[in-house]
Amino acid sequence: MQAEDASLRRLERDIHDGPQQRLVRLQMDLASIERAVDRDPDAARRMLGEARQQARETLDELRALSRGFAPPILQDRGLAVALESLGARSTVPVVLEIGIPADGAPPVVPASIERNVYFVAAELLTNAVKHAEARGIRLRASLRDTGATGWWLDLWVTDDGRGGATSVPGHGLAGLEERVRGLDGILVVDSPVGGPTSIGAHIPFVPVA
Repeated sequence: MQAEDASLRRLERDIHDGPQQRLVRLQMDLASIERAVDRDPDAARRMLGEARQQARETLDELRALSRGFAPPILQDRGLAVALESLGARSTVPVVLEIGIPADGAPPVVPASIERNVYFVAAELLTNAVKHAEARGIRLRASLRDTGATGWWLDLWVTDDGRGGATSVPGHGLAGLEERVRGLDGILVVDSPVGGPTSIGAHIPFVPVA
């Protein structure tokens, strides 16, 4: 029973931090299309095509999660490419600094760590757009060998929004803290009122041999 409860909690977190964030983005895209229909029909048609693709990818991700799999892009192309895809989908410009091997070169990050980092990044990017009302976002991801405490994966998402982000039980940041803590990691939040906001997830891992 405990194992089943843990699996359900993980699925709930994965849906919240993955497909649900895609649907939030899709909702914002549809609002933009509605505003553009009369003003710029060509742009509206282009955005509609992108929205259809977003809906297809969301459905694929939901199917994968329901079967216990990682999101397709993560499973097929790895964390570096998956993070780049998250940045490309954002409605706010994202500057990417990805220091993670994209070709399977060592150190290889375990799949369970990649999966969780992907969902943390997805949630943080969505929060920056939806709640912080940011105009620019920077996402940094890198690997660090500390020697004494082994390898760590560092993920930072910084935005120029309104700041004031806090961890409230039952809300997004609290869920991210729980996810990161479950991996023996640390979530660091620096978000003064007025911004900028910088949130870092630091997660230890043992490289795959």
